Amino acid sequence: MSPTSSIATKDFSKKLLSVLDAIEYRRIESQEDFEDIARLRYKAYQERGVLPRSASSMLDEVDFDDHAYVFGIYLHEELVSTIRVHHVTPSHRISQSSGVFPDAVNAFLDAGMTLIDPARLAIDPDLDGERMALPYLTVRPTILAAIYFNADRMLQHIRPAHSAFYRRYFYADTVVPATFADMYGFDLTLLASRTREIGPKLLSRFPIYESQPYERRLMFDRSAISGMAPLTILPTARLARSSIKSGGRLM
Repeated sequence: MSPTSSIATKDFSKKLLSVLDAIEYRRIESQEDFEDIARLRYKAYQERGVLPRSASSMLDEVDFDDHAYVFGIYLHEELVSTIRVHHVTPSHRISQSSGVFPDAVNAFLDAGMTLIDPARLAIDPDLDGERMALPYLTVRPTILAAIYFNADRMLQHIRPAHSAFYRRYFYADTVVPATFADMYGFDLTLLASRTREIGPKLLSRFPIYESQPYERRLMFDRSAISGMAPLTILPTARLARSSIKSGGRLM
């Protein structure tokens, strides 16, 4: 990375942190919130021309799987984006990516790996001011999930035009090249990030992906002890960065 590129990255990271200060995450549990998510998905997918061919609803049964976590991202208390994060294991193989690339996903699982499979990413197309920051902030629960579940890979089943973004910023490898997906009617490709290898580089490059353990528990703990899901989850990236500077990374 050139000195100019390094400076630009640092400046962008500071910008992301400043926007993150106005962000709240909500783990979606109520029917009313799910309806808001469905409307946002439809609005975003229609604007981009990527509505699934056979979709009768922007919610599906996978949204309610006990290994799936649907998040709403709120900027200044307004819902602006959403993502679903799925924890996939050899004993629990439900996965959005496997619907398109079953052989590749099962190869990971047959090797004993655990996966984080994000899907249903949608950003409000009417948003203006902070639109450039939102893809990075929307995928943040994916990185936190990889840490919380100690996963081996983060998957990205995406349109080929987006693959350069994931290769550059998430150090992703191409697993399956562009392949026509019948359910969508266009090409998709499958990428995967090696979570333990890329973790230190990613967190160093983008401080927004730092977090305190209790934030990750609020996002993903469904034990009886944890009780009901919190209404909102405030990011702990700045606090985690301060802890690192004073005594070491909290992971």
